[in-house]
Amino acid sequence: MITVGIDPGTRKLGWGVVRRDGARLIHVAHGVIRMNEKAALENRLQQLASELNEVLSDHQPNVGSVETLFFFKDAQAAAKLGHARGVVLLCLAQQGVDVAEYAPAKVKRTIAGSGQAEKIQVARIIKALLGLEQLPAPDAADALALAVTHLRISPFVEALASRTPTERAALSALLVAKRRQRGRAGSPASANRAKIGTRV
Repeated sequence: MITVGIDPGTRKLGWGVVRRDGARLIHVAHGVIRMNEKAALENRLQQLASELNEVLSDHQPNVGSVETLFFFKDAQAAAKLGHARGVVLLCLAQQGVDVAEYAPAKVKRTIAGSGQAEKIQVARIIKALLGLEQLPAPDAADALALAVTHLRISPFVEALASRTPTERAALSALLVAKRRQRGRAGSPASANRAKIGTRV
């Protein structure tokens, strides 16, 4: 399975492609689409659609993992993000890519074991997990985290759908245990190991 994580924005859009090969997660590519901040919103959205479609055509993902909307104090910023997110969903639908949506706290819990984890902590874990030589740009790191979140969660969702209630409870307990294990892996000591190239 190939998943593209997408972190929408009207100035910068992060994307990251990760492939699952058995139990292994393999980094494919990542990047940031940078829009002209001085351009009108409609022109930025047009650029976003054009460049995102190129990414989707190049990598042919099975699933697009997108961050859910969350509340903003600034209504105007929320509206702009909603426009960008709408374009992302449209691009995915037009290319026949399934969509999965995850809340920011869910992504942080899945990657770092805590919904309150700092963005830099998540980025360092992603760098170590995928064997990247350099820390990805913040928007790309968020996108890679979204892709990894889907690839980690989807096998459990598929397994739960075909199990009895007792088996579902056991699998859910296993998922909780794995999150706690990743939480320990995301501790400061583990983050320091990630800095010197140790994989988690």
